[in-house]
Amino acid sequence: QVQLVESGGGLVQAGGSLRLSCATSGRTFAIYFMAWFRQPPGKEREFVGGISRSGGSTYYADSVKGRFTISRDNVKNTVYLEMNNLKPEDTAVYYCAAGDGLRVATPGQYGYWGQGTQVTVSS
Repeated sequence: QVQLVESGGGLVQAGGSLRLSCATSGRTFAIYFMAWFRQPPGKEREFVGGISRSGGSTYYADSVKGRFTISRDNVKNTVYLEMNNLKPEDTAVYYCAAGDGLRVATPGQYGYWGQGTQVTVSS
């Protein structure tokens, strides 16, 4: 069983930065591919970025590439999402998820989800 808890969300002006954290329970964190998804109000949940078990490979949605960076610390059992040059369209609830690394942009491929943290970007 894996528990995920996101933190670090908040209100930021356009062009600003935030760093999200996802803390996990258990001692098997390193076996999971980890990802961040987001869900804007009234819209479908969408893939933001993912990172392989060792941290050696990362994947990003085109909309955030060059602005967001995903990383993980397998000693602290934590995954991070650093968001720079934030835009109003980045406003959403952000979720972290743990999965097997197959079809990484598909929410149904992830077995564990956090409760989400709100990110609001003002114009």
